[in-house]
Amino acid sequence: MKEILDAIQSPDSTSADFANIKLPESYRGVTVHKDEAEMFAGVASRDKDPRKSLHLDDVPLPELGPGEALVAVMASSVNYNSVWTSIFEPVSTFGFLERYGRLSELTKRHDLPYHVIGSDLAGVVLRTGPGVNAWQPGDEVVAHCLSVELESSDGHNDTMLDPEQRIWGFETNFGGLAEIALVKSNQLMPKPDHLSWEEAAAPGLVNSTAYRQLVSRNGAGMKQGDNVLIWGASGGLGSYATQFALAGGATPICVVSSPEKAEICRSMGAEAVIDRTAEGYKFWKDENTQDPREWKRFGSKIRELTGGEDIDIVFEHPGRETFGASVYVTRKGGTITTCASTSGYMHQYDNRYLWMSLKRIIGSHFANYREAWEANRLIAKGKIHPTLSKVYSLEETGQAAYDVHRNLHQGKVGVLALAPREGLGVRNEELRAQHIDAINRFRNI
Repeated sequence: MKEILDAIQSPDSTSADFANIKLPESYRGVTVHKDEAEMFAGVASRDKDPRKSLHLDDVPLPELGPGEALVAVMASSVNYNSVWTSIFEPVSTFGFLERYGRLSELTKRHDLPYHVIGSDLAGVVLRTGPGVNAWQPGDEVVAHCLSVELESSDGHNDTMLDPEQRIWGFETNFGGLAEIALVKSNQLMPKPDHLSWEEAAAPGLVNSTAYRQLVSRNGAGMKQGDNVLIWGASGGLGSYATQFALAGGATPICVVSSPEKAEICRSMGAEAVIDRTAEGYKFWKDENTQDPREWKRFGSKIRELTGGEDIDIVFEHPGRETFGASVYVTRKGGTITTCASTSGYMHQYDNRYLWMSLKRIIGSHFANYREAWEANRLIAKGKIHPTLSKVYSLEETGQAAYDVHRNLHQGKVGVLALAPREGLGVRNEELRAQHIDAINRFRNI
């Protein structure tokens, strides 16, 4: 690993230098173990501790196949799918690996008794497999997490509709929370050169997810003047949705859970902010019964902030806890887009407020190739900024995942892999200087 890191840090290294590095037989990766998949049986979700299930193991380097690349990972980050993997909810990811392993001789590599997790990376290409022409050893890259086979016509118009669509590092093995990762080469995108390794690794999954869900025609198709309700607006997903709304001429109505998180949203430029804790909203009377009076009170608060207007688009991801309120407060003909269910998967809402008001619910999952590239392009141009708040070492990934699981974080939580310290990898100091306050916004809270 020292030879790889030395080559990355040397300004004189060439593609040939990287191609000639002898790759190690093994590398360190953050894993869950198949024989521990029942370790949290009977434990409430909130009490399941990723620090107990995530391991840092020395694992064999996987075989490189056609259309693939091995990447030296300088930094990665923690997403909710890393948390779900670590607590084996809603199902163990080893079922995903087993199904993928049955697809072909090549995919059998993924069906192992351990799962190297992680769906983000920033790093340097080490090797490319047969058929890869767009990338060379030594290229500085980030990776989006869409893994598809593209053998079915179903995915040719929208790669997210491919029947063999998977999320890399969650439904496949050899993910980004490691020193080396295996990706399909069409996951690779140019690293934004004004960002450090850890900053560049932070946006990938959540930025692309927010782009499709809110901006793309496959999602809500946001336009200028829209009122956009954003749950968890200072979090990993919501912080990008807030930026997209502001950059696109919409009005974000940011819902947060503390004064500190409200201040983060205002620092991004949002003016309409609701601290749901301070307001004391209780959308559920008990475990089985929602309270429509609270929906109405919430809607009244929204109209106070919008000059009497209702919500055009709801950016939904909490799920069960908030979904009934989301459907209710959306204007006639409006749209609720959902990409997750962090508070529970079984949603309940009063369908009268959906069908009689001609509202739409749109399911949105990650992003297709083009959407991921567009989202990364906006990062590279300095139009959208990483929302990195804290960085851990690879050894501390369990604590990083615990923070995300318990909502102790702001924005995104980063993880250094091969990078020996923060702040490395910046190639365009001039562009960075123009946006340094926005880049550091979540670090200064």
